[in-house]
Amino acid sequence: MDTPSTLGESRVAGFPQDTDTSTIENVSGILLSTSDDKVQFNIVLRRQRTRTLGELKAKSVPSRFLNLSDDFEFAGWGSNFRIALSREDLSHGHNALLELKNQRILGQFAASALSANDILGGVFYTIPTVFAMSGVYSPLSLFIATLTLFLWRPIMEELGSALPISGAPYTYLLNGSTKAVALVGAALLLLDFAATAVMSAATASSYLAGEVTLPFPLYIGALLVFVLFTAVGLLGLRESARIASGVFAFHLLTVLVLAIASIVAWASVGALQLRENWVAGQAGLSSPVSILKQVFNGVCISMLGMTGFECAPAYAAKMQPGTYPKVLRNLHFSTMILNPMMMLFVLALLPLNVQTQANVLSLLAQKVAGRWLRVWVVTDAVIVLCAGVLTGIASACELLAELAHDHALPRIFLAAFPYTKALYVSVLSFVGFSGAIYASTGANLVVVSKMYSVVWLAVMTLFPLSLVLLRFSRPHLPRASRCSLFCVVGTVLVAVTVSVGNIAIDPTIAGWFALYFLGLLLFFSITDNKVAILRWVYWVYDQLPLLHRLRPTRNWGGSLIHAMKRLKRQEVCLLVKTDEINQLFNMILYVQQNEETSCLKIVHFHKGTVPSEMEANAKILDEAFPGITIDLMLVDGDFNPQTVAALAHRIEIPTSLMFMCCPGPNFPYAIADFGARVISL
Repeated sequence: MDTPSTLGESRVAGFPQDTDTSTIENVSGILLSTSDDKVQFNIVLRRQRTRTLGELKAKSVPSRFLNLSDDFEFAGWGSNFRIALSREDLSHGHNALLELKNQRILGQFAASALSANDILGGVFYTIPTVFAMSGVYSPLSLFIATLTLFLWRPIMEELGSALPISGAPYTYLLNGSTKAVALVGAALLLLDFAATAVMSAATASSYLAGEVTLPFPLYIGALLVFVLFTAVGLLGLRESARIASGVFAFHLLTVLVLAIASIVAWASVGALQLRENWVAGQAGLSSPVSILKQVFNGVCISMLGMTGFECAPAYAAKMQPGTYPKVLRNLHFSTMILNPMMMLFVLALLPLNVQTQANVLSLLAQKVAGRWLRVWVVTDAVIVLCAGVLTGIASACELLAELAHDHALPRIFLAAFPYTKALYVSVLSFVGFSGAIYASTGANLVVVSKMYSVVWLAVMTLFPLSLVLLRFSRPHLPRASRCSLFCVVGTVLVAVTVSVGNIAIDPTIAGWFALYFLGLLLFFSITDNKVAILRWVYWVYDQLPLLHRLRPTRNWGGSLIHAMKRLKRQEVCLLVKTDEINQLFNMILYVQQNEETSCLKIVHFHKGTVPSEMEANAKILDEAFPGITIDLMLVDGDFNPQTVAALAHRIEIPTSLMFMCCPGPNFPYAIADFGARVISL
């Protein structure tokens, strides 16, 4: 059993070992031979002031509560512990690290497939939307839009090499900034997943309705798709690299066959349809300015064609070393080639009046090869788009679980069925949120698609902003590549310009976006500040003495105190290397401002030698933060991912609630192997 260390009580901590103690005239009176020694000895005794374990810390600040007790705001005194990790602990740490490394199995094709099904499947709902906005200039608009990914790729590569962890860009912001800023990223990311699921489900229903007569409206079909994949999610079926690879291969084959058939048909019929479309499309475009405006509007809407690119970092932690940059390249080039090519075939072979129909690619297949290819394309569309719904649900559940592990959401979001292990609260919550978006827009796919473009741009803007924060706050974090700061600034300018363009096309988009985004942000703010909200409720209760006497409400104060104490019971760890009090103070201040806890452990790994001021400074800090019990744990062993995982098993604190300083460029371990959060320089 771990017991408090008496090392700090048996010697005068911080007192120079070579001091001539014979100069002390009267120890009980603290009289020293020189004034400097007297001041120093006074400081020493101050540090060694006796503390009684189990009692609350002294409180000299007046209470803000006039009628009720404020004892719940003060924690007990901390202790010092020495720990030696057992063989069982080290074995558990080894297994945890091995399991983490065994997850990095995704090769280039499988990793590309997981995101490509979203980004290439977007062609089914991008083409009609862009044609409605840009007309005959749609292929040019979409191609220009794909070129912007040249700006994002180096940024995402640097972020992925510095922090190869899942949950990006939320996790990038969490490690480079505060938790409140990270929750902004989480809200945008969840909204992006919801828009992906809604667009995919509605478009799949449209393609199916183009082939068979549905006995219900299209929005009912989209809801049935949601119901189906909600059941799939509750059965525990998640994204699989093998299934994704199969869907990706089938989609590539479909696109290849459709492209070949379109080239053959174009060669046989000539450019007559293209000329007719071009002439008809020039109507109303009387000046170069109007043409440029139409192209620009098309570029803004064409951002729909790149949705899915933001999902690639989510799989970076499971990719083999060196695979991530290749995956970004594969996604970019496939989008840059295939999507504009399909749009060009539509422009050259179909009349303008059908190019804005939701199932336009199936009409193209009918035109160039007949019924058999149309059925094939519809089948491919339904499979790929349904895979997009599953991707949205799976990605959202992973994000919600991560938020719950970080205590930004209640633990109920981790509730799982005993047999399928499906996170049923997360699944049902996300599907309900997605359904609310679809219903509130009146099942209008045009409104959802325009909002989706703005949401995607907002998410993509988080990547350059995350990189700026990471470079400023964690400049020494090792990374394999660095991009130019001009690239970062240019990316932000492009994102802002295109976002403003989308809103200018339809100003109501800003309203829809603000409604869902601010709603999510409000929800996250409430769940992340539960204790602060309960404290305000307790203060209001304190201001109403009448409620203290009424039978139905007289016990509310005790219930509120119990709830606040329970919420602050979760312990967190600081993994520290130095005893410098300013650095320790800033790390504890981060915990106080970002985590609702009254239990904190300062952990230092050592091989026999402990920094001289570690114990004394821990005691000072324990007194400086009366609302937090600060324990010092001195762990015998090297600081590495295995021992950190072993310690997490020993003290039953997850690594997601362990915080550390930013490692330097010569640090021998990957930051992702620790599973800890980087919170300081």
